[in-house]
Order: sequence, then structure tokens, then C-alpha cells
Amino acid sequence: MRVEKIDYDFSICKVEDYSQVNFESEYYFIGRTDEENSLVCITEDAPGNVTERDDGWKAFRIQGTLDFSLIGILSEISTLLAENEIGIFAVSTYNTDYILTKSDNYDKALKVLCDAGYDTSERREI
Repeated sequence: MRVEKIDYDFSICKVEDYSQVNFESEYYFIGRTDEENSLVCITEDAPGNVTERDDGWKAFRIQGTLDFSLIGILSEISTLLAENEIGIFAVSTYNTDYILTKSDNYDKALKVLCDAGYDTSERREI
């Protein structure tokens, strides 16, 4: 299986609302609950109405559309990284999963996955 590096710095934020989110950005993930409005975005696209944020994240995605019947892919990756003391922040979309690690653990995370048989490649332009 291939994991694809994404060459951006990311921030994980709480925002007052989504009125200042750059919806034209290449990457952003939003989540809303009865307790908060969350946003994961490219750091340079973080909006002005952030109430809390954590910068210094890098991301990769599990390449390809994942069938909903596939079981354990995210679990396997998170277990491999946890065994190597690498924390993650995971985001799932309809097609696939995105894994974020702190920047200082990013290269280590990719090496762990490569050593486990994952193809860790650069993002390919289509």
C-alpha cells in the first residue's frame, strides 16, 4: 500500500465559526459538534478567528480510494506509529484517510511505514 507525502505545513485549530475559512484552499477539514468548531488547514491559510491552535503538523494520505469493507488499515498504521512513540491526528474522508504527525516526527513516521512495507512516495501531480 502506498502512503503519499503532502508537502504543506498544517495547523489544527478551534474557530469561532467558519466565516473566515479559505474554502478555496487545496486542503481543509472541518468538524462541528455541540461543543466546538474544529478546523485542520494549511498553516498559512489559518483564519483570523482562531480561538486555539496547534501548529507544526505534516501530513500524508493513504493513496487510492479505500473500500468501506476494508478493515484495519488505519488501525495498522496507527499501531505501527504508536509502537514507535509517534502520535497522530487522523482525518477520514469518503475516499481515504489522512494521517498528520508533528513535524519533528514526520520523517521517522515515514521510515517506520517504509520499513513495514509501505511505499512512501512524493505526491504525484495529475
